[in-house]
Amino acid sequence: MNILGINAVFHESSAAIVVDGKVVAACEEERFTRIKHGKEARVDNPQALPENAIRFCLDYAGLKADDVDFVAYSFEPKLRRTKFHADWWPDSRLEADFLRSLDAVDDAVSKVMGRRIGKALKFTPHHLAHAASAFYPSGFDQAAILVVDGIGEADCSMLARGDGLRIKTLETFTYPHSLGFVWEHVSVYLGFSAYDASKVMGLAAYGDPEVFRQQFAKIIRIGEDGYAVDPDAIGFQSLEPRGLDALFGPRREPDGEILPHHMHVAAALQAANDAAVIALLRRLEHTVGGERLCLAGGVALNCVTNALISRMSAFSDLFIPPAPHDAGTAIGAALVVHCAQPGASRPSGGATPYLGPEFDEREILAAVKAAGLKPHKCKNAAREAADMIADGNIVGWFQGRMEFGPRALGNRSLLADPRRPDTRAILNRRVKHREDFRPFAPSVLAEHAEEWFDIGPPSASHEYMLFACAAKPGRADRIPAVIHEDGSARVQIVRRASNPRYHALISHFYERTGVPLVLNTSFNDSEPIVCTPAHAIATFRGAGLDALFMGDIRLTSET
Repeated sequence: MNILGINAVFHESSAAIVVDGKVVAACEEERFTRIKHGKEARVDNPQALPENAIRFCLDYAGLKADDVDFVAYSFEPKLRRTKFHADWWPDSRLEADFLRSLDAVDDAVSKVMGRRIGKALKFTPHHLAHAASAFYPSGFDQAAILVVDGIGEADCSMLARGDGLRIKTLETFTYPHSLGFVWEHVSVYLGFSAYDASKVMGLAAYGDPEVFRQQFAKIIRIGEDGYAVDPDAIGFQSLEPRGLDALFGPRREPDGEILPHHMHVAAALQAANDAAVIALLRRLEHTVGGERLCLAGGVALNCVTNALISRMSAFSDLFIPPAPHDAGTAIGAALVVHCAQPGASRPSGGATPYLGPEFDEREILAAVKAAGLKPHKCKNAAREAADMIADGNIVGWFQGRMEFGPRALGNRSLLADPRRPDTRAILNRRVKHREDFRPFAPSVLAEHAEEWFDIGPPSASHEYMLFACAAKPGRADRIPAVIHEDGSARVQIVRRASNPRYHALISHFYERTGVPLVLNTSFNDSEPIVCTPAHAIATFRGAGLDALFMGDIRLTSET
C-alpha cells in the first residue's frame, strides 16, 4: 500500500511517501523552491501544495499518481470548525477564507496528482500527525507522548498515549494557551522573524532569567495542572506583539543593536518554557506513567528544554524525531492512515533523517561542468576533507541523501575545526552572514562522546542534534568554536552504522588532531539548506568556502 503524506496548511511545507508501512522518502518544499519554510502566504492560500516535494517522493519510490492508494493531509478542517472560535483570531474574515479554501484542498491535490483523489484523501488531525511522527518511528511498543507547538486545528499542546498501532489523545490545551505562539511573538519583539525561535534560544544563554521572571509569570502561568497563557498580556489579539512593549519596554528593531535587556528577555522566556514543559510532563507522568516518552511539535526543537526533560523527567527513554516540527507531520499523517488499515503492520524507517534526494557522480560532474569549474577526483574524500579541516579550512560536505528536518547532520553540512578560537566568528561573519551570538554544533564520534560531553541518558535522538550538553571539565578550552556562552553544545553523536562516510571523516580528524569531533553547521547562507549539486556550488562560491566535497569530487577555491 502506498500512502502520500502532505503538510501544507501552515509552514514547513513537506511531503513523504510510505510504502507498505516503510517511510521511503520525505522532503521539505523549501529545498526546491529556495523559499524558507516552504511558503509565506498561508491564510490566503492554504491549499498551496509542496508540488516539488510530492514529485520527488513519488519519483524516488518509483511510483506514479495512479499507484497512490491514499493521500494523508496533516490537518482536519472539520475539527477546526468545531473547536476553534473565529472571534479569537485577529481577523475573522481571513479565518473564514481559510476554512473555505481548505474545502478546495481535495481539488488542489487532485490537480497536482493528475487524477481525482476523492475519498482517498484523508484529513488527519494535526497533533495526531505530530504524535505519530514520533511514536511510530521510535520503536517503542508503548509510550507517553507530548506534543507542544503553535497551533493545530485549535489545540496547542497534547498529552497522549501510544500502544502498538494505536495513539489515544488524553488531554489537550487549546488556543490561546500556545507556547509556540509566545515564542513567535517574543521573536518578533526582539527584532527577528516569527520563525526565529532558534535565534532567541541561542541568545538566552547570554541573559539572566531572573530580570524578567515576574513579567513572564504574567504571560505563562505555571501550575500543577500544566500551564496557561494570558493572551491579553502578550497581545495575541493583535498581529503585532504590543503587549510585550508594556511588559518589557520598546521592542528591538530589526538589525538594531542587541542589548543586555534583550538577552534577559530571551533568558526569561527560555526559563518559562522549561517550567511549562516540565509541568506538562508531570501531568503526563501521573496520567500515563511508564518509562518511555515521545516528544514532537515545534517546541521539541528546543535543545535546552530537551536536555532538561532527559535529566528531570521520570521517563528514562526519550525519542524525538529528526523533524519534530510541522514538516514531520507529512510522515506522521501517512503513518496514521497506514495504521488505520485492516491488518496493518508496525511502521518502519521514519527514524532516519536521510530521506531526501541524492545525486550520483554523473549528475555532480554535470553541475561542475555547467559552472565552468575543474573537478578533482579524490582517492579518499573523507581523509582529504579531514586534513583540510585540520589545516584551518572551511569545507562544504555534500554526500548521499539530504536530511529531512531543520538540522544538517553530515550530508549537507559546512565543516570546520572546533579547536580554533576564531572559527566561530569567521563562519558567522564571512560565511553565514548572521549574528555573532549564534552558536555552532559539534559532531562527535559516538565512541568518544561521553568523554567530552555530559550526554545524559542515552537516546537515539542524540544523533539528530536535539540536546544541549555541557562540556566535560577540561574539554571546553580545547574546542572553543563549538562551546556556547553557557558552557553547553548542541551535540550530534555520529555512529558508523548511521553515517559511515561522515564517521570516517571525523575519525580521520581524530587521528590527526586527537579531537574526536568537528564543527558542523548547515550548508547554506541565509537560504534553505542546499539540495542539489548546483545549489552547493552556488553557495560554495558565494560564501567563499575553501573547498567543496560532493561524493568523491573535490572543488577548491583555486579551481
